[in-house]
Amino acid sequence: MDNPGWHARHRAQKDEARWNAPFRGPDGRFQPVEEIGPMAEPFVGGFNLPPPSPNPSVGPPPPPKDVSWLKPGARASSAGNASWSEISRTESTVSGANNSLHSMFANMSAVERSNNLRVARMSPYLQFMAGPLLRYDTVTERGVWRGAAMVVTADAGSVYEPLPTLSYHWDPNRDSGHVKRHLSTRQHGKSFDLGPHPADPLSNVSPASPTHENGDPHAGPDPEQRSIPGQELYVYYGNGGTFTFWRFMIEIPLTSHEMKIHYTINNGIELAFHVPGRDQNMRWAAYSCNGFSAGVNPDDFRGPGFKSGYDPVWMDLLAHHAEQPFHALVGGGDQLYCDSIIREPELQDWVTQTKPEAKRNYVLTEEMRLAIDRFYFNHYCQSFRSGAFARANSTIPMLNMLADALDRPKIDGFGSYPEDLMKSQVFGTIGSRGYFFFLLFQCFINVEVDGVDDLQHPFKSLIIGGNGPYVPFPSHSFLSWLGPQVHILLLDCRAERKLDQVCSKEEYKAVFTRMRSVPHTVEHLVVQIGIPIAYPRMVFLESALDSKLNPLVALGRNGSMGLSGFVNKFNADAELLDDLNDHWTAKAHKKERNWLIQELQTYALDRHSRVSFVSGDVHCAAVGVFKTWVKEKKKPAIGPSMDHRYMVNVTTSAIVNTPPPNGVITMVSALSSKTHRTLHHAETDEVMIPIFEKDTDGSQPKSKYIMGRRNWCSIRWDHTTGDIVWDIRIEIRKGYGQTTGYTIRSPPPRWK
Repeated sequence: MDNPGWHARHRAQKDEARWNAPFRGPDGRFQPVEEIGPMAEPFVGGFNLPPPSPNPSVGPPPPPKDVSWLKPGARASSAGNASWSEISRTESTVSGANNSLHSMFANMSAVERSNNLRVARMSPYLQFMAGPLLRYDTVTERGVWRGAAMVVTADAGSVYEPLPTLSYHWDPNRDSGHVKRHLSTRQHGKSFDLGPHPADPLSNVSPASPTHENGDPHAGPDPEQRSIPGQELYVYYGNGGTFTFWRFMIEIPLTSHEMKIHYTINNGIELAFHVPGRDQNMRWAAYSCNGFSAGVNPDDFRGPGFKSGYDPVWMDLLAHHAEQPFHALVGGGDQLYCDSIIREPELQDWVTQTKPEAKRNYVLTEEMRLAIDRFYFNHYCQSFRSGAFARANSTIPMLNMLADALDRPKIDGFGSYPEDLMKSQVFGTIGSRGYFFFLLFQCFINVEVDGVDDLQHPFKSLIIGGNGPYVPFPSHSFLSWLGPQVHILLLDCRAERKLDQVCSKEEYKAVFTRMRSVPHTVEHLVVQIGIPIAYPRMVFLESALDSKLNPLVALGRNGSMGLSGFVNKFNADAELLDDLNDHWTAKAHKKERNWLIQELQTYALDRHSRVSFVSGDVHCAAVGVFKTWVKEKKKPAIGPSMDHRYMVNVTTSAIVNTPPPNGVITMVSALSSKTHRTLHHAETDEVMIPIFEKDTDGSQPKSKYIMGRRNWCSIRWDHTTGDIVWDIRIEIRKGYGQTTGYTIRSPPPRWK
């Protein structure tokens, strides 16, 4: 048994024991697992400036700072264009904090020092719970970029007269793609320094020079300026008061070059994001599994200089973004982990029921219903406003989708349990409210406000499918513009999922109809699915866990020999069975999977478009591929660019969570070279690509097919070849925030 796995399970069991005995306070209410408050005024845009350490620990460096939050017109310091973080890195080890401060402010008057250090405060004042968050929608036929921003505010501490307003501005004549940027210091820095963020309680606001993108001080306002009043999207009613979700719809006419868009909420801290040129294909990043499983100690993944084990790999992504900005951030599932919902005190009587029948028949109380909403609201606010992830989702517009097997805003494998459990009151409510809050926080959608007509919807990329069998919503898929040559489909594989179904015929019909409407200039269609569709099989394990004769399942149900953790808490089936049942390669989904692959092959041939997949979930990096199977061994294989069946599946997972135990990686690696004949009848072969020829340190890897390290993926379109370039960024050393790249390409369609 691997030690990390044993220790993680031991920690999870201790936590479980602590939360299984809830108690009520003097007011008669249970103490919730997680309940956060709004930011106190001194911390909104929080001014928390620690002096440089005289003996800083060697660790990961920061990305280059964006100094545009400083007030326009402020004078540069004697340090020239150097930011606080740059000065502290070069001087703190020599002269200490006092000399660093002196070098930066010695030639400034008191008024100038105040102007440089003063944090912009919102007027009228808003008390943030979360945000600002950015979401990308699509680009219209007229070349208009569409997206949205959202904030969550505490009503008791906010002023809504006038309504919250988002102001944004840009210079259409300035090409942000040719801005002189700082060179990366990721290999040499000593610590990290997160920029200001309105809703992060640990936000560090560091002084910097007021130099702008073109290297000259700001001479005047940008010629293009817009202001948008917020739309009241939803109100959450909690014990601490009421909290309002405000949505701001954004439209930006694209020009011939990419642009940097600056924005503020109520004239507070200024943030920025980038949009591409009208004829440019986007640079984008993909990630999944942004959290730790139960029992994992985040500090085990926190290297020197980091406040949390959540931040290191995110800081690497932000460093790449600072060098060459991403236009979109694609979340492939598990954007946050909600495992701890089963610790909520109001749910403990249900959780601790030992008989599956008792769980299925348990009556949902009003107190339980309120606790479920309370958990989702507080956990989302906490996760989306903290650390490096908050910097990413406020400066790179998001495109998010639920995972197939494990979208942690919901229940592990929701949809892949037996029908009677799926329709039970408590289980169904947890899943339904999870889907509601996914749409609200990650897609900025409230069905009660926006409706379910995708032709009249505020988000034009939306594709409404069939009604969910276990959630009171239809499926929400999205087809978005990533450039003249590239589009992306985010397929909702959760809302309509059942034990024997991933997506309904109605959803597939709606999706393929929309796909056929994309312009003929599009050469690449990327399909985002939560779980890999080309990945080693686990059929033998699925059969073993599903067997009624499995002795481990029987012992787990009885709690014997310490094996209670071997079965899940919902219906006492083997713990991994719901995950395996959720996989595209599971026995129940195999037929649907094969049909989908063949339909996409037909689409590729008809539309002369290359189809590629991007997925997550499995906490490993890997690349699988479908290609034409040549039956005759003497006959040469078809080249990738000439093969309409050639479809890579890039798996990038996880950006935060721990990799699987070494034994699991070894087993999956052994299965990677297995020959699959599933689609030979359709002239299709399926293999894993040995992309990992070397380990991150240059040594021989344990597997050439599977990399069990934290990772994310940078994606761009190569204008010289027409390829999509997938750069899988693998963490070199755990917790140190530096990655190395492994590249695979999706060639353009060149068949006739």
